Amino acid sequence: MSGTSSDRRADGRTRVTVLVALVANLVIAVAKAVGGFVAGSPALLSEAAHSVADSLNEVFLLAALRRSRRPADERHPFGYGKERFFWSLLAAVGIFVMGGCFSFFQGFEALRNGTEEKFSGYVAGLAVLGVALVAEGASLLRALYQVRGQDGGRGGLRDPALRTVVAEDATAVLGVTLAIAGMALHMVTGQVVWEASATLGIGLLLVYVAYRLGRDARDQLIGEAADPELSARIRALLRAQPEIDSVEALFTMKLGLDSTLVAARVDLVPGVDSETVEEAAVRIKRSVARTVPEADKIFLDVTDRPAAEAREGPAATGERGGA
Repeated sequence: MSGTSSDRRADGRTRVTVLVALVANLVIAVAKAVGGFVAGSPALLSEAAHSVADSLNEVFLLAALRRSRRPADERHPFGYGKERFFWSLLAAVGIFVMGGCFSFFQGFEALRNGTEEKFSGYVAGLAVLGVALVAEGASLLRALYQVRGQDGGRGGLRDPALRTVVAEDATAVLGVTLAIAGMALHMVTGQVVWEASATLGIGLLLVYVAYRLGRDARDQLIGEAADPELSARIRALLRAQPEIDSVEALFTMKLGLDSTLVAARVDLVPGVDSETVEEAAVRIKRSVARTVPEADKIFLDVTDRPAAEAREGPAATGERGGA
């Protein structure tokens, strides 16, 4: 599935948001790394690792945006929509390994060996963190603006790429705030425990965010059902069809950001002949697809109650758009 023009426009806006975050993180990562080595600050170095991880993750998300819109082919008849979830999972792993683990290492090293910083180092470090806070905040506002503009804020967070950017930027703002507080308290008290604690706090924050993002991506990769509201709409629409007596079973699975597989087993009202069954099945599928655009892969298992015992099995109809 290559997506509709509105889907491609949404992807274009998301791509701009990811690029803004990528540029901001690359610039900030260099500034934090230089400032961290000059000042000897564990909190600043952990924030540099955080920004490097975020930069790599933005590359993953750009790959997700490009690859997930490839059309279905013989090897992947349901399309490549789940690529979006796969690359988002890699981004979560990157946050955990490159950001969280490095922050824990820096924090424990600071507690064990201590660290000495000059006043000029504090000033340089705090200045870098101040600039980083402004840049990360601007990137977060850009992402939140896009989220608000997509389906009143509900649709934006369905997109794992945009959700990851929002999570990264929000975590970056909190992490920089922790680093500023830790460095400032270290400067005032002379106790490295404040900065080390801030570094460990940044690590905990990154691990938590990585866990949440990874859990969401895992659920979608292994076959997450459609939202209950969407499933309820499809079930109600099927029940409203004059040829359908009952909906015996309804199964849904997200195939991508805006692609959902729907498989339903329905019983028809008595007296429907075989020709009418096929015509009704085609019409019902088109009705569902027209009313619920996300349902672009629809399969019906149709049974005519009076004739069910005379047949070896229920007549099945294919995907939307089939005969």
